[in-house]
Amino acid sequence: MAEQLRLDFAPPQADVEEASRAMEAFAQRHGSEGRRVVLITSGGTKVPLESRTVRFLDNFSSGRRGAASAEYFLRAGYAVIFLHRHRSLFPYSRRYSNQNWLDSLRLMPGTAGEEPRVEAEPSLLPGILQILEEYEGVKGSGRMMALEFHTLSDYLHLLLAAARALSPIGSNAMFYLAAAVSDFYIPASEMPEHKIQSSSGPLQITMKMVPKMLSPLVKDWAPKAFVISFKLETDPQILIERARKALATYHHQVVVANVLDTRRSYVMVVTNTEEAKLSVSDEEESLGVEIEDKIISDLTSRHTHFIGQTNSP
Repeated sequence: MAEQLRLDFAPPQADVEEASRAMEAFAQRHGSEGRRVVLITSGGTKVPLESRTVRFLDNFSSGRRGAASAEYFLRAGYAVIFLHRHRSLFPYSRRYSNQNWLDSLRLMPGTAGEEPRVEAEPSLLPGILQILEEYEGVKGSGRMMALEFHTLSDYLHLLLAAARALSPIGSNAMFYLAAAVSDFYIPASEMPEHKIQSSSGPLQITMKMVPKMLSPLVKDWAPKAFVISFKLETDPQILIERARKALATYHHQVVVANVLDTRRSYVMVVTNTEEAKLSVSDEEESLGVEIEDKIISDLTSRHTHFIGQTNSP
């Protein structure tokens, strides 16, 4: 699989070797301290249509679920490798993504020859003091490593590197694969170098299927890890069927299944033995409860059970 990635895809824009070394050191340090480490993938994947990319195929994912989940994993004591799409939502700052940060800042004139200073208006950043305190604590503890990917090729290469980095810590590793990964791509050898011209007429493209990374991840790259994938559908009638098919195909531990229209308030946690419904009521939502809080609470409990089973005589 790794050889196929090197040959078929456009070269990654990310520095995979440097990222690999950093992830290995991160996993080794936290693993040696007995801490669980979770890799969270977040955001959509961009598929270029040209080598010198002007146009690309994308999806709607903003990375909201991955960014929120990172916060709750950190609260649960995990160390987090946050592998996210460039410019997708980021833990903690995600809460203010729908506003212009400049509107919450004030330029204050300096006195006695001092430079002007910038002050924030807390009333325009709800909860900012608590969030900033939590974020500073996470930075100080060194429990979060953030890595960016730009393209589908970046994502696949970095996922492989992350799996190799986390494999040595065995069942203390978790993979929380929340990124919306494209199913299709154009091989580098078939991709035009320059911008596709509209003067050539209607665009017709043929795309290949993206290699399924979940199977080698579970079987070969990190066989002792606890692995969660996500299944998003628009038709609720096929949701559980598709989730169970994924479990049967890839032999991982959990599928978090959700429907597009209700994904922020309702999910199904599907395993080989059960289906657990998690939901946020209107009252809970008004109090600021997020579905990711309940997802991570459920999954950390399952991870504890998994570690106990794996390490039992």
